[in-house]
Amino acid sequence: MLVDKFNRIHDYLRISITDKCNLRCNYCSPEDLPKGAFANSPRMNVDEIDQIASVFVKAGVNKIRITGGEPLVRRDAKEIILRLSKHPVELAITTNGVFVHEFIETFKEAGLRSVNVSLDSLKKDKYFSITKRDEYHRVIENINSLLANNFHVKVNVVVMKTFNDSEILDFIEWTKNTPIHVRFIEFMPFSGNEWSTEKVFSHQQILDCISAKYKFIKLVNEKNDTAKKFFIPDHQGTFAIISTMSEPFCSGCNRMRLTADGKMYNCLFAKQEVDLLGSLRQGKDIAPIIKQCVMEKYAMLGGNNENENWGKENTETRERSMIGLGG
Repeated sequence: MLVDKFNRIHDYLRISITDKCNLRCNYCSPEDLPKGAFANSPRMNVDEIDQIASVFVKAGVNKIRITGGEPLVRRDAKEIILRLSKHPVELAITTNGVFVHEFIETFKEAGLRSVNVSLDSLKKDKYFSITKRDEYHRVIENINSLLANNFHVKVNVVVMKTFNDSEILDFIEWTKNTPIHVRFIEFMPFSGNEWSTEKVFSHQQILDCISAKYKFIKLVNEKNDTAKKFFIPDHQGTFAIISTMSEPFCSGCNRMRLTADGKMYNCLFAKQEVDLLGSLRQGKDIAPIIKQCVMEKYAMLGGNNENENWGKENTETRERSMIGLGG
């Protein structure tokens, strides 16, 4: 087992297979994104992804989520998905949904049944203003196709004050006759995304907005859930809130991250990374390196809360943006 000094068991690995994306969302991949040292780093090939994943699985990982960038833009994405499906894990993926129609049969073959789709607006024009791409209808069509094929679909919505907070009730209305699971995500600070506390629409504000129209029931959360889940009677779907900024959930964290260039992060907000790919290519045993990285994990937020300023000012100091970390 991979256990940190706070006795948290880490059994969930998020693997970014690319830091490239076909969209240009300003909070994730801004046009003027500064290039860090990772920009020209070697990327993991299929065999290396499989090898590193196998070490994590032997250490106790039972869930792997494939992320990016946009994972489905990678040319060998289908091979990676099928290779990872051979491991005894729950396999899932997060995507922007644009290329999903090309992968539904691959998902089925891999036994991958859970798909998270990032979608921050239900208005075509606003979607374009966020992504800089005219793909709204394609994404909606692909979500509907996933549902028609009985996939468990979550829609990730990054809520930004004065930008898309007015659409919260529209997303809730979507869950009435559709078995969709909407997850509202508080806006988080990452390199280049111009985060400020004024843009954060908090967990409580989201609940207040929804309660003005709907009565909802809080669902029981599992030990390692990052999202606080809710159900509205007579709705086919559900909604949840990821409250990283206003109510961090670090005490139950079981997640580790592997970037496309083979760097391990023990926290989404960690300031330090560990080079697993470099060690693997040198023929080193990476198992003890992984264990040490987990053991060095901070109690909260990658240590960014030391001055109790979390959620009050931008404490982000890393070169990697959200697209470089895999979310």
